[in-house]
Amino acid sequence: MTYTSQVSEGYQGFEQGPIRPPSEAQSLLIRVTRNCAWNRCTFCPVYKALAFSKRPVADVKRDIDLVYEYLLEIQQAHDMQSAGIRREMTRLAKSGGPMDPAAFEAAMQWFLNGANSVFLQDADSLVTGASELIDIVSHLKTRFPWVERVTSYARSSTIGKVAEDDLKALRTAGLNRLHVGLESGSDKVLRMVRKGSSKEMHVKAGLKVKKAGMELSEYVMPGLGGIGLSTEHALETADALSQIDPDFIRFRTLAVSERAPLHVDRVSGRFQTCSDVMIVKEMRTLIENLRGVSSAIKSDHILNLFEDLEGRMPQDKGRMLAILDEFLEMEPEKQDLYRVGRRLGVFSSLGDMRDLERVSRVQQLCESNGITHESTDALLEHIMQTFI
Repeated sequence: MTYTSQVSEGYQGFEQGPIRPPSEAQSLLIRVTRNCAWNRCTFCPVYKALAFSKRPVADVKRDIDLVYEYLLEIQQAHDMQSAGIRREMTRLAKSGGPMDPAAFEAAMQWFLNGANSVFLQDADSLVTGASELIDIVSHLKTRFPWVERVTSYARSSTIGKVAEDDLKALRTAGLNRLHVGLESGSDKVLRMVRKGSSKEMHVKAGLKVKKAGMELSEYVMPGLGGIGLSTEHALETADALSQIDPDFIRFRTLAVSERAPLHVDRVSGRFQTCSDVMIVKEMRTLIENLRGVSSAIKSDHILNLFEDLEGRMPQDKGRMLAILDEFLEMEPEKQDLYRVGRRLGVFSSLGDMRDLERVSRVQQLCESNGITHESTDALLEHIMQTFI
């Protein structure tokens, strides 16, 4: 194997960070930064107690080159079946040349998934700096010119500091989608959870991304306002999204990890979590109050109660509201049955409640484990902890 890029003295091999958006499940993950430069959001458990650092550009390029070299060998065995490719490439990697298992596995998985998209990690690649990131993305596109989508997380506060011309240059280089954690449009909620952004900052950053010609995914967190700010959270978030009109609105229902600072507030009573019914009402209020947007709404996370709550605004608005209304009109016992079935992976949508075999399976699980209306919330809280 041939490696063309230089590396820093501290380079220890190919790296990948801990998370990526669900929509990037088939993407190659390239780690540009380690952890989160802000790292103060009280709802997030991911990077706490971990130091932020920027990876040297040369090291990121080396990662890209490693994947490129392995991918060339894998493509040479493209006429084999997938299992045969893995066996053959493992043999080749062990028989000669330097071996980076992480890079090899990344290249293999990316090849098997179509090798069409790349996600830049970790929490906010834009903090690397425009010129450095342009260098990285340009190198990436040189190695993999066929790649259709290059994406990254980005904070609104960081986007606000990037010059418009630099953002456009990043788009020209190949970075064509940003995932932004809006979370809420309420300044009260944003301050409460120490997001480090305001509604105005979110709106300006979102419009700036769109002006640069990039696709924009805005993440919304139902339940983040707690009981006290639930309605304001929904209305102000709807207003912010209506001003931005992002390409995607992605729901990510709040689940409070025991590792997150917000857990301390919940235990002390300073933060009161919303029930599933309250969250559904909140989502209904949000969708109902979206105005003038053409966004695609996505429910692409296991924490969400309805996998099929998806559609294009405004034409699918009525259908999505009907899903929420159907749940809200159910008897509490039936709501509990669906909630348990969804969290256990038996149901993905309310339509599954018409499958008598699935319903019977959930009922039997509830009966055999002594699950009642009174114990449902505690059980689901435990299950959702495993999803975070």
